Amino acid sequence: MQKRKLGNLEVSEIGLGCMGYGVVYDEHYDKRELISVIHEAIELGINFFDTAEAYGPYKNEEVVGEALEKYRDKVVIATKCGIKTVNGKPVLNAKRETIIKSLEGSLKRLKTDCIDLYYIHRVDPNTPIEEAADTMKDLIKEGKIKHWGISEAGVNTIKKADEVCKLTAIQSEYSIMWREPEKELIPLLEKLNIGFVPFSPLGKGFLTGRFNNASDFSNNDFRSSIPRFQKENIKDNYTLVEVLEDIARRKNATKSQIALAWVVHQKPFIVPIFGTRKIERLRENIASVNVEFSKEELEDINKAISSIKIYGDRYPKEHLEIVGK
Repeated sequence: MQKRKLGNLEVSEIGLGCMGYGVVYDEHYDKRELISVIHEAIELGINFFDTAEAYGPYKNEEVVGEALEKYRDKVVIATKCGIKTVNGKPVLNAKRETIIKSLEGSLKRLKTDCIDLYYIHRVDPNTPIEEAADTMKDLIKEGKIKHWGISEAGVNTIKKADEVCKLTAIQSEYSIMWREPEKELIPLLEKLNIGFVPFSPLGKGFLTGRFNNASDFSNNDFRSSIPRFQKENIKDNYTLVEVLEDIARRKNATKSQIALAWVVHQKPFIVPIFGTRKIERLRENIASVNVEFSKEELEDINKAISSIKIYGDRYPKEHLEIVGK
């Protein structure tokens, strides 16, 4: 496992996203199994772990905190603030007092006195990003966080925030299936020396090839509400999986490994985070770091996938409305 830099923050070249640990896919999980996955990830070279106050809420950070407590000096912990659950619905709030209160809670749950990378989870339209950046600047001075970032921010927001307090990383969805960040986001991050942490590099599981138009998702599985995962769209989008399957066969790898390796190969400041609760999937995905592409191979892959139209939005309408522009 090689290291990469998000700005000045050094992390493993891929990270583990812990969003599914007690939330998102279903409510049933064995905490001991989740902790064993995190410990195995550390043994296999991952030192970068991503969670959030909103996941659960709170449960997720508690599991991650317990798992990482005895490894604290060896790992980089990223968490997020800015989404509060009010009457069962997410409310964006990045006001100074909210960020400070959220941080205190996260520090306790994660069993640490400092967060390595602290994100604004979504851009709050009612709070100027400069105000949030100024709060982060003060928290860095106080030693309560080391670095900060934003998840799902638009380029104008990033520019404004970076001028107030240097950003370390930006999160957004990015994969073979969703390449929108290549238009404006990635070029800006390269120019400003800001790291990029793509989530859902496996297309929320679609690129693994595990789903087809006969797949059913429970009401507790967030994919049940995503247009991309509706039966007719799964069928139409499966061409992309077939392309991955062909590449995987030639590279003696799995579809997941090809999808992850493709993201890693795009830029040296890109560190994707994948999620899993299964040891065997963890090992499979980590082995993606052994997949190498030549320049010609990447050109061939990009040519093949560029001609494929993707059907269905990546989020339901109400979630798309809170994505930064």
